[in-house]
Amino acid sequence: MIAMTLAEVSEVVGGEVVGAQEPVVVDGPVVIDGREPAPGGLFVAFVGERSDGHDHAAQAGENGAVAVLGSRPTPLPTVVVEDVQLALQRLAAHVVAQLRRTHDLTVVAVTGSQGKTSTKDLLAAVLAGAAPTVATRGSYNNEIGMPLTALRSDARTRYLLLEMGARGRGHIAELAALVAPDVAMVLNVGVAHLGEFGSRDAIAQAKGELVEALTPAGTAVLNADDDRVAAMSSRTSGTVRTFGAERDADVRVEDLTLDRLGRPSFVLVASGQQAPVTLRLVGAHQALNAAAAAAAALAVGLTLPQVAAALSEVTELSQWRMELHELDTGVIVLNDAYNANPDSMRAAIDALATIGADPGVRRTVAVLGEMRELGETSEAEHRAVGEYAVAQGIDEIVTVGEPARQIGGTFVADNAAAVAWLSENVRPGDAVLFKASNGARLFEVAATLA
Repeated sequence: MIAMTLAEVSEVVGGEVVGAQEPVVVDGPVVIDGREPAPGGLFVAFVGERSDGHDHAAQAGENGAVAVLGSRPTPLPTVVVEDVQLALQRLAAHVVAQLRRTHDLTVVAVTGSQGKTSTKDLLAAVLAGAAPTVATRGSYNNEIGMPLTALRSDARTRYLLLEMGARGRGHIAELAALVAPDVAMVLNVGVAHLGEFGSRDAIAQAKGELVEALTPAGTAVLNADDDRVAAMSSRTSGTVRTFGAERDADVRVEDLTLDRLGRPSFVLVASGQQAPVTLRLVGAHQALNAAAAAAAALAVGLTLPQVAAALSEVTELSQWRMELHELDTGVIVLNDAYNANPDSMRAAIDALATIGADPGVRRTVAVLGEMRELGETSEAEHRAVGEYAVAQGIDEIVTVGEPARQIGGTFVADNAAAVAWLSENVRPGDAVLFKASNGARLFEVAATLA
C-alpha cells in the first residue's frame, strides 16, 4: 500500500484514531489474518460468526502490523469505525484514485460465469512481463477480497488486475464503483449461481454491471461467441473490443489443435496481424481464455507478438485449476477440483477425453462431485454431466457424495470412499480427472494419488 499516516487513514475512512501516542505511518501490507507477515502494515479486524479479529490484534503486531482498522480499540493503535468492511472499501478506493492521479495506474477487471480465474492468471502473466502488476490471488474476488487486492498496489504498480464475482444483482456494480476500471472484461454468461440469480438473463444483467462502470475512455472486452455478452456493447459508452472463434471477433482464435495431453496450439488474429500461440495449459477452452486475455492486453497497449509470446510461456494457473501431473506411478492426474459448474465440467471432460485418445493411456476415469448453487436445475444438470461424460467416451465415472448422485456411474458416499476406490482400481496408464465445487474438497482426494 502507499504510505499513509494513521491520521490520513482515519480521515479517508471516517474513523477515529485511538491509542496512538505518536504519529504512526502505515507503509506495509493490509491483512485480515493476524498470522500473516505484515511489516509496517495495517491489520483489519472483522467480527465473524466464530472468531473476532480484534482478539488477534496483538498477534498481528508481533508479525509486524503497526496499526489496526476495527470497530473497537485494540492493543495496537487503532482506527475505530462503525463499519469495517465499508472502511476497507473506502481505503481501497482512495489508494486506487491516488495512484491513478500520480502514477498512471491502469485498472483491468474481469468477470464471467466461468473461466474468470484462469483468464485472470493468463492476463496477469502477460501484463507482468511488461510492467509491475498486482492481480487477484486465487478467487479473492468479493467485497473483502477485491479491496485487499487493490490495497496491494503501490507507487511501482502499473497494472491492477481485479477478478470480480457476484452473488446477486448490484454486487459487481458496488465493487466496480470503487475502482472505475479502464478495461472491463466479460467472459460468458452460464448457469453457475443459477440458484441465486434465477435465470441466465438475470446473470447477464449482473455481469454487465461491469461494463457500465467503465471510465469514459475505457474499453469493454466482450465474448463475441456469447450472445448475452455481445449484447452488453449497448451498456457502455466506451470502446468495445471482442474476442472469440467467430470471424467477426476483433481478436480471434484460428487453426486450433491439441497435443496428446490436450494442450492447445492456435493462431491469434487481431487487426490484420497473426501470431502463433502454444499453450502449456490443458483444455481447448483455454484458447478462448487466452484470446480474452490477449484482447485486454492489446487494449492497454501491448503488441500482438508480445502478447502471444507471453501466453506461450505460462506454465501454471491458480491452484487446482486444470493442474496436470504425470506421476512416477504411470498415472496421469488432471486436478480441476477448485470449482465446478455445468460448462466447466464439460470442458474438463473434453480435456480428459482428449488425453484418453493417446494410445499410451489405458483408461480414463472421471471422479466427479457436486456442482453447487444450481437451484432447481441441480438434478437435471448433474444428470446431464454424467450423460455428457458417457457420450465423450469416458471409461469410468466415479460420483462422490449424495448431492452428485444423479451424475451416475460408480457411486461412493464420500471422499474417504473415493480414496479407497482409487487405491483399489487405478493402475499405471490411467488418466484421472477430479472435478467438483470447491466445498466438495476433491482436491484432497487427488492429493492421495500424488
